[in-house]
Amino acid sequence: MKGHYFVQRLMTLSDASMMLSLFLRNLFFTILQPGIVAGLIPLWIVSGNVSLLPLNMSGIHHYAGIILFTIGVGILFSCIISFARKGRGTLSPVDPTKKLVVEGLYRFSRNPMYVGVLMILIGEAVYFQSAYLSAYTVIIFLAFNVFIRLHEEPRLLRDFGVEYQQYCKKVRRWI
Repeated sequence: MKGHYFVQRLMTLSDASMMLSLFLRNLFFTILQPGIVAGLIPLWIVSGNVSLLPLNMSGIHHYAGIILFTIGVGILFSCIISFARKGRGTLSPVDPTKKLVVEGLYRFSRNPMYVGVLMILIGEAVYFQSAYLSAYTVIIFLAFNVFIRLHEEPRLLRDFGVEYQQYCKKVRRWI
């Protein structure tokens, strides 16, 4: 009986260690990838051109931008959590999920994480009324599209085969 408890305890510690590792990898890749694409680069684009603090939120564009940004962040984090819990992986192509994630927001779009990042960028462009951020958002959308079609979809087909093909028949690439 004591041996059985010891084995269960070791498995619990192993599971906790794996979850901590997965959490830390997701945190790292969240800062590295969407953090740079939707945070650092947009900040660099608007720096010097506008006040970054919303002290004078006089226009409806401020509120619309905040709403879009917040929805985008919610979508992004929901997807990251789904990747960790259901897929046992991260958002990074160098540390992908081990299982195909088809639940949650993935029932409506094959790429909701990218949709979330794009909503963050659109929110920032609207908030700052920046043509440069708008152009950057279009460029990022095009880059996402190329990456998805040339890298992600072939890898998912290779890794998950028929399951991924059936998923593609049911769920659209975007929205």
